[in-house]
Amino acid sequence: MAEDLSPSPIRAGSRGYAAVIALAGAALVLCAVLPWSGVRASSSVIGGTISSDTRGIDDMLGVYALLAGLAALGCGLAGLLARPRLAALAAVPGGLAMLVLVMFVSDPRGPADRVSLDLGELLSVEPVIRYGWYAALAAAFAVVLMAVLALVRRG
Repeated sequence: MAEDLSPSPIRAGSRGYAAVIALAGAALVLCAVLPWSGVRASSSVIGGTISSDTRGIDDMLGVYALLAGLAALGCGLAGLLARPRLAALAAVPGGLAMLVLVMFVSDPRGPADRVSLDLGELLSVEPVIRYGWYAALAAAFAVVLMAVLALVRRG
């Protein structure tokens, strides 16, 4: 009975998932300040393209993603410093961040207010999703994946 109560030795690889969760959470925080959407206007008359970008934190959903990234970073650090299984709690903020990112794209008023105009080669205006949104989605997915692996795998 006493051997059941004694703490089990922590193997060297058991904190690896927690470290990756902390890094992915930090990446999610960083991605919130990158451009998520924009409006691109192109014209053959002027021979160029003009664009305007919106950062993630310019929208309230981007702020929620930033907070989810901070929570995932905290879970990863808790798993790194205390118990590796605590890192598995990062699945909750990671999943919420993925939901927020999908809501950002599917929102009727965003991204970039869905402005779309096409006058052939004369003028074309369209909303675009920028690299920051894709990077935030990848970071949120990495948080969820590593949290599930931290929960399922032992070591």
